[in-house]
Amino acid sequence: MFLLVLFLHLSTMFFLAMNLFLYTLQLRISLICTDVGVMSGAIIFIQEDLKISEVQEEVLVGILSIISLLGSLAGGRTSDIIGRKWTIAFAAVIFQIGAAIMTFAPSFQILMIGRVLAGVGIGFGVMIAPVYIAEISPTVDRGSLTSFPEIFINLGILLGYVSNYAFSGLSVHINWRVMLAVGILPSVFIGFALFIIPESPRWLVMQNRVEDARSVLLKTNENENDVDERLSEIVAAAGMSNGEKNEEKTVWRELLSPSPPLRRMLITGFGIQCFQQITGIDATVYYSPEIFKEAGIENKSKLLAATVAVGVTKTAFILIATFLVDRVGRKPLLYVSTIGMTVCLLTLSLTLGFLGHGQLGIALAVLCVCGNVAFFSVGMGPICWILTSEIFPLRLRAQASALGAVGNRVCSGLVAMSFLSLSRTITVGGTFFLFALLSALSVLFAYKCVPETKGKSLEQIELLFENHNEWQGSEVEMGDSEHLVQKA
Repeated sequence: MFLLVLFLHLSTMFFLAMNLFLYTLQLRISLICTDVGVMSGAIIFIQEDLKISEVQEEVLVGILSIISLLGSLAGGRTSDIIGRKWTIAFAAVIFQIGAAIMTFAPSFQILMIGRVLAGVGIGFGVMIAPVYIAEISPTVDRGSLTSFPEIFINLGILLGYVSNYAFSGLSVHINWRVMLAVGILPSVFIGFALFIIPESPRWLVMQNRVEDARSVLLKTNENENDVDERLSEIVAAAGMSNGEKNEEKTVWRELLSPSPPLRRMLITGFGIQCFQQITGIDATVYYSPEIFKEAGIENKSKLLAATVAVGVTKTAFILIATFLVDRVGRKPLLYVSTIGMTVCLLTLSLTLGFLGHGQLGIALAVLCVCGNVAFFSVGMGPICWILTSEIFPLRLRAQASALGAVGNRVCSGLVAMSFLSLSRTITVGGTFFLFALLSALSVLFAYKCVPETKGKSLEQIELLFENHNEWQGSEVEMGDSEHLVQKA
């Protein structure tokens, strides 16, 4: 009997892990690897090969995030109509077409067409990924599993940095094309993943396919009593307990004219998405060669090698976050993350502003950039997406998550498209001082507007926002993050 139970448990976890692995690997690495890791190095050679201006460079880097808001806006409604699973497929296909166009682009104009298509695909992807995983994951492991896409994002960025360094020795007309082509490779996983990953049980319930939803839940939880209990909660949350499926207001009307609990959810979800980007993480990752050049590194190979260190750091610390997020909670990690980022950004600003191009300045700049991405990866990076996928009611989750993703992409695009111009106006050091101030505000936002959701079902989290006083009285305080630092 023991061996049978052990086998069932292991097979359940293997099924879930395979779903998440294939999904995140084929979608998120292909999207993010080309978007961030590869482009940060490829832009150096694109500028040299296609003779683009600094403004065109900013537009090329930032337009993807701006355009992705179209995919994010459409993703919520699309996933409600065709399902989370087939929205995944649609996102991947659109992105792969864009990546292929970029790889063979003969001019800046064609390159921009590819970036626009890739941006739409990314918009779908960043919206649907955390929603899908949150809806299919068991409550006890939801935080860790929802952070899986961040692991593969960071792995994709690292592979992008490594490919940049590896192919930098090729001719300037070829190397950046090979770098961009790296993002197309994971497309071979799409067909296999679609045959293996199940549909979201919560989406199935919304379609009145309750038995199908139960079958999916049984694959992720071997206890039938737990499955039936979870299914009842999902059915009740979907407003279908008595066969009800009609809502008093349409989804978008409810979002635009929210009740007080929903308003608190929107402030939390939209706010944390914006803070994730306005603290400058995309500027740090996209323009890390420019930052290191400002610090005093001139050789292109050394610049790309330094970015590999950034990628390794980012990947290592997201693994730490995955291990801790369901053990110590979301808020302690957010406090550690936002405070650490503030310190690193402020130190980087002072380093670039006052230490010049000496060896000490270079060492401190590399250390601060790596420290910033480390603190980002251990908290703000994954928890932003975890919270957004957790806090909204089932009937609004896809559309509200799409709205949060739009805020994220707009802020990302604005940062990416303005960083070089802003740096020329107030210096690179001054720009990072501005990011440090915004990061300090994110600490206050986490304290005031973010509840602790560890260990609660999605339906219980919805009730948490109904009683704001109870939330304020039971939330994790700053002292818990200090305890976490002492433990580490």
